[in-house]
Amino acid sequence: NPFLGWRGIRIMLDHPEIFITQIRALLRSNQYANNMKLMLPMISDVSEVDEALAIIKKVYLELIEEGIDVPMPSVGIMIEVPSAVHQMESFAKRVDFFSIGSNDLTQYLLAVDRNNKQVAGLYDCLHPSVLRSIKYVIDIAHQHNKPVSICGEMAGDPASALVLIGMGIDSLSMSTGSLLRVKCVIRSFTLQQAKELADASLTCESASDIRAMLFNALEDVKLSGLVRAGIQ
Repeated sequence: NPFLGWRGIRIMLDHPEIFITQIRALLRSNQYANNMKLMLPMISDVSEVDEALAIIKKVYLELIEEGIDVPMPSVGIMIEVPSAVHQMESFAKRVDFFSIGSNDLTQYLLAVDRNNKQVAGLYDCLHPSVLRSIKYVIDIAHQHNKPVSICGEMAGDPASALVLIGMGIDSLSMSTGSLLRVKCVIRSFTLQQAKELADASLTCESASDIRAMLFNALEDVKLSGLVRAGIQ
């Protein structure tokens, strides 16, 4: 299964010569802009973060010694593997920010390949275990004053975005095609209302219960038509 294989940070750490070349180029490109953020994907263990950070720092110091005055960028990680969720306390002491990869996190938590038609119906980002995992990530990150963003289909779904905002997510990454629908929905609710919906969602026992509750909330503000196709 390629989704459980040689991906992301695993390739870079197995081939540090490639990683070093890439980091060196990235740091040099940021010499004058000083606005770079590096995000490490497919992190599943603290040792991977420690090794990657050591390489980044080594490259940074080498450039400084060469007289190339580059700033040290912020470094964050993707939270897309269940094991990463349960190591948040350790990660929060090491990195500057987090981004939740909702697509991969959902399929790994639910053991569902979303590209497999036989089990695709089991894939649901509003599954209680997914929402509770996301909430935990946000809470731990914020306890350490670290921002959390989220990407994937969930961020661009209006009903899901409302719940995410209620949970305290700091930013949503979505395609331009989703912007207007999401904007329309989140501007129709107060932050307190979003928090109440998020709290209620976290107590539900099934994704269908959560979807029904969100549909009713959107129906109350006459916006259910924006997400009707996604409500089951």
